[in-house]
Amino acid sequence: MAERYELRFSGAGGQGLITAGIILAEAASIIEGKSAVQSQSYGPEARGGASKSEVIIADGPIDYPKATIVDACLAMTQEAADKYANGIKKGGLLLIDADFVHTAPEGDFKVLRLPIMRMAKEDIGREIVANVVALGAVIGLTGVVTRESGEEAVLRKVPAAFKDLNKKAYSMGYEKGKELAQ
Repeated sequence: MAERYELRFSGAGGQGLITAGIILAEAASIIEGKSAVQSQSYGPEARGGASKSEVIIADGPIDYPKATIVDACLAMTQEAADKYANGIKKGGLLLIDADFVHTAPEGDFKVLRLPIMRMAKEDIGREIVANVVALGAVIGLTGVVTRESGEEAVLRKVPAAFKDLNKKAYSMGYEKGKELAQ
């Protein structure tokens, strides 16, 4: 991992992407002992409007808590892609939901497509875990934390009755992310 790694999760309010950012920051800091900060931004609509969560992970102190040169960005909706898929560094990654982002922003970065919402709904059976599928995919793509740390952080956040569902969602996302990384 580089000295500082910047990630941005973006989509519509209510999709759980701020929670995904919090989980990733906890995987990095609490479980792996790295420095991590998470920040968030969302429109006044709360549900439905564009929202983003940024996570900075570093091996040492973090001097500025906002993303400036994004290594990896997730965009779950067209509005989020249009608004937040900027500042991605040369050679960085943009992961988009293939069913909801039809026009990917252009830049000197790799655009990867995955039908995240459809996978959550059809393969897992619950759309509500799309954020966990997305988180698994981002971790599989970037390797910013280990698979095990990501899974442990997810399972720490969910009620016992939903652990199996979220574990399945995370694993599926992680495997798809690893496939895309090749």
